[in-house]
Amino acid sequence: MLAKVRSGAVVGVDSVPVEIEVNAGGGDPKIIVVGLPDAAVKESSDRVWTALINSGFEPPRGRTTINLAPADIRKEGPVYDLPIALGMLVASGAIDGAALEGLAVIGELALSGEVRRVRGVLPLAVGARAAGCRGILVPPENAEEAAVVEGLSVFPVDTLRDAADFLTGGIEIAPMKLDPSQVFNDGWRIPEDFADVKGQEYAKRAIEVAVAGGHNLLAIGPPGTGKTMLARRVPSILPPMALDEALEVTKIHSIAGTLASHQPLVTARPFRAPHHTISDAGLLGGGTHPTPGEVSLAHHGVLFLDELPEFHRNVLEVLRQPLEDGTVTISRAVASLTFPCRFMLVAAMNPCPCGYYGDPQRDCRCSPLQIQRYRNRISGPLLDRIDLHIEVPAVRYDDLAGLARGEASGAIRERVVAARTVQQQRFRGSPGVHCNAMMRAKDVQHHARPDDEGAEVLKLAVSDLHLSARAYDRILKVSRTIADLEGSATVRAAHISEAIQYRTLDRQVWA
Repeated sequence: MLAKVRSGAVVGVDSVPVEIEVNAGGGDPKIIVVGLPDAAVKESSDRVWTALINSGFEPPRGRTTINLAPADIRKEGPVYDLPIALGMLVASGAIDGAALEGLAVIGELALSGEVRRVRGVLPLAVGARAAGCRGILVPPENAEEAAVVEGLSVFPVDTLRDAADFLTGGIEIAPMKLDPSQVFNDGWRIPEDFADVKGQEYAKRAIEVAVAGGHNLLAIGPPGTGKTMLARRVPSILPPMALDEALEVTKIHSIAGTLASHQPLVTARPFRAPHHTISDAGLLGGGTHPTPGEVSLAHHGVLFLDELPEFHRNVLEVLRQPLEDGTVTISRAVASLTFPCRFMLVAAMNPCPCGYYGDPQRDCRCSPLQIQRYRNRISGPLLDRIDLHIEVPAVRYDDLAGLARGEASGAIRERVVAARTVQQQRFRGSPGVHCNAMMRAKDVQHHARPDDEGAEVLKLAVSDLHLSARAYDRILKVSRTIADLEGSATVRAAHISEAIQYRTLDRQVWA
């Protein structure tokens, strides 16, 4: 008897429908899985066979062929255990195949018949709805995640026996109900606050400017000055995510397996801080069958690279294209996949290998050659893609011992949101541009042109500092953001001057 069960496969950040065909016939008892399965899918036959027996079912006798169609798309992971088991029950006559009409099925099976959580449930649920399914059977730990998809009934099943009884009418399972907007509004909480940061007013101002325009930022200073503490508070002043942004981020984290159990949505903007020993595949994504890397996990959030010169040179260089395009394409023999990675880069570094070059209180032990080699680990093209380079000096004792708290993140965020709102209105007619950092050349010419006095200041800076064309554009973009924070329609000399102050490495303040 031939049975058909609907499921899906994740390709990139989306999914495609997969139809599981199970045919039970005569011959020697044997299970054959075809349709480009990976090792985990091939092993499913043993898991499913044992789960059927331990759940009180009689597996099909004779030769059983399982086809995962379409056969030209690779099938990965244990997500097909439950649909294969139900297909075998239909093929053996234990379940009427009509009960599975309009339903998609995903889930891993334990040997006891328990249904375990799997990756990629959100994109699979979105794909099931797009394929015309009215409902989907999922592991209970993934039910909230799938219920985010509107117009699709989500049925959490604890065991294979429960799934079979539900399809035969033996038990009723209430569909999971979830209001995505309510979950989204209730879940937005960030514990870190800029009020906890003592001193560093210059750095906090620079971070506010960077966040307001979506600019990348590099903090330079001795150890212990608060660079990491400042970076970890950047998400607290980012504008709250919109629901569609949260869905995009949740899909990526679901595919990567970083979504917590029973977590329906990623509601706070991501903050990713990979160690400097990370490989280029770990940063961009990759593997034989590509999966999202850190740049994609930071989508719509912050990617923090601490000790920037300690990263391998090839790892830093592969960042250049994602920083420009907001996407990363990974090509392999089996597939070429594109993942989104629109993030804000925040990096930190010491001024020299020992960390104390330019520190008024401690002597630097590094030679000029060592300092030069240390800084040369970061290429010029990469630095040009970082809009703000700021100095973070040691905090004074009076600031550390003082009882006064700094300005709260909520107050800073209000100014950031106001500036972002102005930018969204400005770029309504420019597809793909949502903030000043994303401006194209023609947008810079139209929206960030300084007045006569500002143009003269910029001319002097370009000639004295020998700035590249990209650095020139970056200064104009940052100046536009500073003007937006001030509520000014015109980019003036004061805005240009402040933007130039945020180009520490170009100004060579330690030369």
